[in-house]
Amino acid sequence: MRPSKRQVDELRAVSLERGVVKYAEGSCFVKFGDTHVLVTASLEERLPPWLKGQGRGWVTAEYGMLPRATHDRNRREASTGKQGGRTVEIQRLIGRSLRSVIDLQALGERQITVDCDVIQADGGTRTASITGAWVALADCLAWMKTRDMFKAQGNAEVLRDHIAAVSCGVYNNTAVLDLDYAEDSEAETDANFVMTGAGNIVEIQATAEKTAFSEDQLLVLLGLARKGIEKLVGLQKMAVM
Repeated sequence: MRPSKRQVDELRAVSLERGVVKYAEGSCFVKFGDTHVLVTASLEERLPPWLKGQGRGWVTAEYGMLPRATHDRNRREASTGKQGGRTVEIQRLIGRSLRSVIDLQALGERQITVDCDVIQADGGTRTASITGAWVALADCLAWMKTRDMFKAQGNAEVLRDHIAAVSCGVYNNTAVLDLDYAEDSEAETDANFVMTGAGNIVEIQATAEKTAFSEDQLLVLLGLARKGIEKLVGLQKMAVM
């Protein structure tokens, strides 16, 4: 029995509320159970220096946790003068995931920065961030489209597909979908899957926390992830209707 009483292939209660920040071109408040993340997408008329003059844009991400997102207060990273390794790794993952489904040429020489601020953490903050970030990015691109800001692309879509992410793991010798903190902290195997709406894989992060896992177990986790991401993409479609 899972601590949450969920079935092995059952997601936590997920909600995607868009348009929650007045000034941002795109925004989404995403909840995966008790994990809550505020995501904003900001259009900027600037680029990293190494991209200037290439005629294409860029999508990047920043990630952070508020001091009381967890049981104990964490110091703000700004107060220490540097970001932690976990923060850098997660925000790079979010950026890579979003760039995999967008036509950067169509953006022109502009940058969209997606900020993911964890208000409350109960496991799966990176997967919730990626899933909510797609909604915020979609709204930002819609805002740009209404202002004819894209390069001519014919009938091609600037946002080519959905992107969503979910965690899976082996808990008490059983493969389960969408781990909360109680499961994540005790899991024998912990994995994160990032996939497109078409079912293609963008990234898999899988780690044996206690004992090594087999190829067969990995395929079981992948099957659970596909089922979960299909549901998440369905929620994204409903959110941006």
